[in-house]
Amino acid sequence: MLESSNLACWIEENAIQADLIKLSVHTPTVEDAAQAVGTSPSQIVKTLLFLVNGEPVVAITCGTSRIDRRAIAAYFEVGRKRVKLAGAEAVLEVTGYPVGAVPPFGLRQQVQTLIDPRVLEHTEVYAGGGAIDALLRISPTEIVRVTGAVVLDLLGTAQENS
Repeated sequence: MLESSNLACWIEENAIQADLIKLSVHTPTVEDAAQAVGTSPSQIVKTLLFLVNGEPVVAITCGTSRIDRRAIAAYFEVGRKRVKLAGAEAVLEVTGYPVGAVPPFGLRQQVQTLIDPRVLEHTEVYAGGGAIDALLRISPTEIVRVTGAVVLDLLGTAQENS
């Protein structure tokens, strides 16, 4: 299993403009993470792993949002039932990180990445930092630069939860 120290090395080796923040508390929810770093819940981003026809795809969205699988299905031109949220075991196998700590890059496998445009509305966001007590502070444009993410409306017909 990869840890936040692996992510820190990857960030340094690839000259990425980001800060890894170690927290004194665990942040199991978006609200907890926002409170821990003193920001809005919309600036906490989720890095979720989906399987599209069995192939891994990362989707990044604001933590207060719910991804609509139909948006991913339409992008890949497959039926909605061909898009599944990966379980904890698959997340660990593909990314190297546990659910809730997955960063947007530095994963065990190179994975196609999609990012919701609402993430790009912020100048700075906080993503998984490779451990349950770490967050990654980074600009959304840097995420796109590093991952080559495709900007795609991931909410589709789903509504914001905030």
